[in-house]
Amino acid sequence: MCGKTPRSTLKPAVGEPACIWSTACCPMLPPRLSNGICSLNAGEDRLTLSVHMEIDAGGRIVHYEIFPSVIRVQTRLSYNIVRRILVDGDENLRRQYADLVDHLEEMARLCHILRERRMRRGAIDFDFPEIKVKLDEAGRPVELVKRVRSLAESIIEEFMLAANETVAEHLHRLGVPAVYRVHEEPDTEKMEKLNALLHNFGQRLTTVDDIHPIVLQQVLTRIAGRPEERIISTVMLRSLKQARYEAENLGHFGLAARYYTHFTSPIRRYPDLIVHRILRETFTTGELSAKRREKLAKMLPVVAQHSSERERAAAEAERETVDLKKVEYMARFVGDEFPAIISGVTAFGLFVELDNGVEGLVHVSSMDDDYYQFIEEQYALIGERSKRIYRLGDAVNVRVVRVNPADRTIDQARVAEPGRGEADKADNGNGRKGNKAKGKTGTKRQAKSGGKAKAVAKPKSRLK
Repeated sequence: MCGKTPRSTLKPAVGEPACIWSTACCPMLPPRLSNGICSLNAGEDRLTLSVHMEIDAGGRIVHYEIFPSVIRVQTRLSYNIVRRILVDGDENLRRQYADLVDHLEEMARLCHILRERRMRRGAIDFDFPEIKVKLDEAGRPVELVKRVRSLAESIIEEFMLAANETVAEHLHRLGVPAVYRVHEEPDTEKMEKLNALLHNFGQRLTTVDDIHPIVLQQVLTRIAGRPEERIISTVMLRSLKQARYEAENLGHFGLAARYYTHFTSPIRRYPDLIVHRILRETFTTGELSAKRREKLAKMLPVVAQHSSERERAAAEAERETVDLKKVEYMARFVGDEFPAIISGVTAFGLFVELDNGVEGLVHVSSMDDDYYQFIEEQYALIGERSKRIYRLGDAVNVRVVRVNPADRTIDQARVAEPGRGEADKADNGNGRKGNKAKGKTGTKRQAKSGGKAKAVAKPKSRLK
């Protein structure tokens, strides 16, 4: 944490993480802190806590120190600039930042070492592109931009993971009460369903009981670069439990880590702020008084639960804001056709995802060329007469029929595809032709209530 401030100043922010929406940012701390003395501006001194780690060639942390420090940022670099220097080899930027290039290249080498060590122990690494909505001055969406994680982002991520793990193990060994970031093993039932999906793509889990994360990592490695990678990764992520905060160290399944906490973002996450405070209290003697331990033991479980709840609420608010802007963006494309991938299959229709990350629903009632039966174990709709199959992961062409910003939904219809049978009949404008699904029943109202008919953002991993 940067500097000191009376704790009463921070009370209104307790447990409320910083939120970043398409149109605004709501900081956790007062702006004079988050945008002022806690902001890392070049050439200015900042008070903080530092984790100084000595790492060997195999990525093992052989020695570390955690201490109060004063830092001064030499140069502020954006992810884009670092990517252009390290990945693109931009000669102009390499000359402009010549005194930093060697340091950046050394950071890149260390990043690879740390990541390889994580992978060897079995960590699961989902790499979903992030969709950013560009707005004009009036707040209207003008473009959807797909951002893929580059080496620049990976460097920061690996360094933060190393710091978080080191601090978590340090607190655990001290035996002081603390807040941990935990991620428990998935339920066997969820793994069995995932395994059923994998069988449709010629893959399988070697076990579903007491599963180790390396088993899931191996599947992701085998499907990397294949058409089904996106779908399998999405279903796998949804099959895992959500990470949360706890006052007890339970380990982190997704990271294959015995100890993990959140330490690196005290201006936007309250648990990080708590961890900083506890660390500061231990610097003099390495211990806490019995009275302080008792107080923390009562307080931290409540803080952890509340922080987890508020984190989920903030994430949902961010998702809904992005969803709304996506729907507003797609309003200009009503009647247009797009290639898509089937991202979900239910008794009431197909959820499809466009190349720009927008999802919508092709309701079964608009599939009026046949009666379609939902085969749950195959993640498929199968035509009763034609035997035409629509499976999870299949490529289809769709037409945007209508958008509804009020409930953030996008309705779509299939477009006839070569080799897939007779063409769709003319749409009457409402996309509802009275077709009924055989098997499990469902309605669009049910889809809305479950949130699955919304134009949802691409899955964003909440494992870390």
